[in-house]
Amino acid sequence: MAASGIPVGVIEDHPLYRAAVAQLLADEPDLELDAVAGSVAQFAAHRQSQSGVVVLDLRLPGVQGASAVVEVVSMGYRVLVLSAYSGRTEVLGAMAAGASGYMSKDSDGSEIVHAVRRIAGGNSYVSPMLAAHVLDALPGRDNGLAIELSMRERQVLSLVAAGERDQDIAEALDISIRTVRSYLDRIRDKTGQRRRPELTRYAIEKGVAYVHPVAQTMPV
Repeated sequence: MAASGIPVGVIEDHPLYRAAVAQLLADEPDLELDAVAGSVAQFAAHRQSQSGVVVLDLRLPGVQGASAVVEVVSMGYRVLVLSAYSGRTEVLGAMAAGASGYMSKDSDGSEIVHAVRRIAGGNSYVSPMLAAHVLDALPGRDNGLAIELSMRERQVLSLVAAGERDQDIAEALDISIRTVRSYLDRIRDKTGQRRRPELTRYAIEKGVAYVHPVAQTMPV
């Protein structure tokens, strides 16, 4: 596909809502509709671009939630979550997993299009009604990490913050559970945070988000 605009895909399991969002995006002259799918696996099988924006629901068949965000980000896309679930846990978990934006399904069409354009331009977008979740979680946020973590340690920490179990982290990063636990031991030693809730708070306060491993050797 020779895209004439910003490639935008849709992953949504509800057929009517999926069709409505797809039509909304297709009607915009600066957007080029990519695959429209009911699951992450289906999208991966039919996508036509290697980058762009994906509008993603969280409750999906197969891979879902923060793991779905991680998988779509790992394909090279920026993710705008569009979900009926807009609690603090869902919003922070998705953002920690690498989503560039989060919106409720109550949002109107013009706001969705606006968010897609902002995210395509390298910005983030959280609907005003949900922004308080992010702001409330960042009372002491500063720029960068006070403790230096390797890229792989940042990935593991961000997935812990997204609520993933050791098994889920191992699958997302294609490493063993034993290796995940070894990284967690290093992170605990470096940060001084021992329990998962403490590690989650640390990740949020320091702005740790999922970093996809591009073609490079991972620091150990």
